[in-house]
Amino acid sequence: MARIRPAVLPKSSLERFGPFAGLSASNRAILRQGSNYIDCPAHAAVLHKGQPVSGAYVVLEGRLRVFTIAPNGNEATLYFVDAGETCVLALNCLFNDLLYPAWVQAEKSTRVAVVPGEVYRRLFESEPGIQNLTVQALSALVYRLMDELERVHSSNQRQRLAQFILLHANADGVLRMTQQQVARHLGTTREVIARLVGEFVDKGWLRTQRGAVRIGDLFGLRSVLVTE
Repeated sequence: MARIRPAVLPKSSLERFGPFAGLSASNRAILRQGSNYIDCPAHAAVLHKGQPVSGAYVVLEGRLRVFTIAPNGNEATLYFVDAGETCVLALNCLFNDLLYPAWVQAEKSTRVAVVPGEVYRRLFESEPGIQNLTVQALSALVYRLMDELERVHSSNQRQRLAQFILLHANADGVLRMTQQQVARHLGTTREVIARLVGEFVDKGWLRTQRGAVRIGDLFGLRSVLVTE
């Protein structure tokens, strides 16, 4: 489970990021006194659907996954929150007094700063940098969700899988996820992903290894996006 602890360092690591680094001296003091840290082991639950939101969630290290769960139990990723980013659904809830509409878990060992709602709203009123962060984050949410809807409605499962691998593989062309994890991100079943991965392997586009896949033919995998 996630472990919450108060920020006791003389300078919070939150202040290393973007608009928080440029706060006035008085607002820096408010931020340090009010902020908490959450240390989340890999796959730990951070927020649940229907949970009240206590503040703004800013990732300091690691990555959060925001996802939905369909009535049949299939999960589908909405977006990721990487280091230096804030969860935009939490911000929306914070300003509109709403319950959280999705689920959040740590993709890997992750550290999150939680800025209490009262503190964040106070910073928002007086700090242009926090105002810009909030507007940009909410705009990014709309773009991300519209982009995902377009992919769902215009792409088949083979294209969505190819796109996901191309987007999330590391610089060596390796995607370190199990087929079950990929299925959860794409809102489908492990059996569907296993069949498609098998097709890609047969064509030489992918190679499988324990808990991961490696791109074997980058141009072949890309061709799925334009030929179907």
